Amino acid sequence: MSLTVTRQAAVSPSAAGPGGRPLSEGDLAELHLIGKPMPTDRLRGWLVAGFLAIFGGFVRLQNLGFPTDNGTPVFDEKHYVPQAWEMLRNGGYEDNPGYELTVHPPFGKQLIAVGEWLFGYNGWGWRFTAAIAGTLMILLVIRIARRLTRSTLLGGIAGVLLICDGVSHVQSRMGMLDIYLAFFVLLAFGCLLLDRDQVRQRLAVAVREGWATETAYGPWLGFRWWRFLAGVSLGLACGSKWSGVFFVMAFGLMTVFWDATARRSAGVARPWQGSLLRDVLPGLWALVGVALMVYLATWWGWFASETGVDRHLADQAGHQGWYDFLPTALRSLWQYSGNVLDFHENLSTPSTDQHPWESKPWTWPMGLRPMLYYYDGGTVSCGEERCVSATMLIGTPALWWVSLPVLGWGLWRMIGRLDWRYAAFVVAYLTCLLPWFTNLDRQMYFFYATPMAAFLVLGITLVLGQIMGTVRDGYERRGTGMLVVALYVGLVVANFVWLWPILNGDSITEGRWQSELWLPSWR
Repeated sequence: MSLTVTRQAAVSPSAAGPGGRPLSEGDLAELHLIGKPMPTDRLRGWLVAGFLAIFGGFVRLQNLGFPTDNGTPVFDEKHYVPQAWEMLRNGGYEDNPGYELTVHPPFGKQLIAVGEWLFGYNGWGWRFTAAIAGTLMILLVIRIARRLTRSTLLGGIAGVLLICDGVSHVQSRMGMLDIYLAFFVLLAFGCLLLDRDQVRQRLAVAVREGWATETAYGPWLGFRWWRFLAGVSLGLACGSKWSGVFFVMAFGLMTVFWDATARRSAGVARPWQGSLLRDVLPGLWALVGVALMVYLATWWGWFASETGVDRHLADQAGHQGWYDFLPTALRSLWQYSGNVLDFHENLSTPSTDQHPWESKPWTWPMGLRPMLYYYDGGTVSCGEERCVSATMLIGTPALWWVSLPVLGWGLWRMIGRLDWRYAAFVVAYLTCLLPWFTNLDRQMYFFYATPMAAFLVLGITLVLGQIMGTVRDGYERRGTGMLVVALYVGLVVANFVWLWPILNGDSITEGRWQSELWLPSWR
């Protein structure tokens, strides 16, 4: 619910407090703070989320071990899968940098190693934890959408949409790192939504008891466990891929803005100064300090080793600069990280010899340049003489092709209607996208857009909620809205079913393969 709508509801002349008494200023402020309450069908909400997550898990896990390259990993799995196996052999660290490409933090590879420990060095082993992460994302997006919209139905719709997203599906079935980044970023987002509601509930108590405005800056809000857990999750995101740091910055600014607007809604005289005084330092500790400590903790195996990659780099380099006061292990990690940063900044391909599936970030919102992970044009199991088995990373067009209108509507709602829900979606979605425009010479691929999928689904769900309408809109308006939403969700499901063979490597005829490639840029 937007701040404007909430304020109008709060000051409605027909509004009444407990026992039918007129609302006091404190009652109005409390109502404005909390807004529309969560649905009361808690059990049904969990049953819907649980059922859809289990169903989505079956979808993600079916035939998980296929495809492979004659029993070996495919595409970029070839980097992370053997590195995870090396970690499993060594006890948590890498010591043999094949092709000098040990250029990502260890946590995602440690998670891959868990699956390899359970099932061995095979497709099921190196993809199992990715599938679990993708399944848990379905559960998370349902609960997050329910909290954003205050609707169990819309939460369930969000779950169906994410199940049917091609990017989330394929990345949940690959031994790569991006699905772990996407999972922990989404988890942090959900924790911050819970923190926002908790802050407003605490301020509502202060308003009700009359001490919210004892000072011009408002009250201290106590220890915020959900914000702390968001910091833990962001640390694990950074421990999977460094691009998690973009979300540390964006989510940190977002939560400070939420705190200031909450203080303003509580009637605090100086809400922005109060937020800077009361909230910024604890927020920095929770979202930066905790995240940093968790990130360093993901290097536990490397710290404990003697032969980890560049473990004693500081000893070899001698004194290097301002960080000489740090312990040798931390200095080695700092220098090792500098080498990795240099690798990423200079990861480019000549214009005359580009990777065939390279793409730039302006193509990602609509998935204009997908990726071919696997192709075998010599199979025969489709019933014809020549069959094709291929796995492509494609965003379901019925979802991804509406991304720009949804983003535009979100920006309008955020700026023109001060709708915090759309603001949350816009901030998260653009954090997935905009940082990649800072170095367009860098080699980039569509799988970098993996975290965008869940936030796109949340944005679409917010729009569907408005199309559906509310019970106050009348039977005919509500019925028409429900029909439009049902038709759209059915279109997404049908689109996903059509793409199924090339999302899973099923054997299909050459004609069907060609009919799957809708755009010239998909070839």
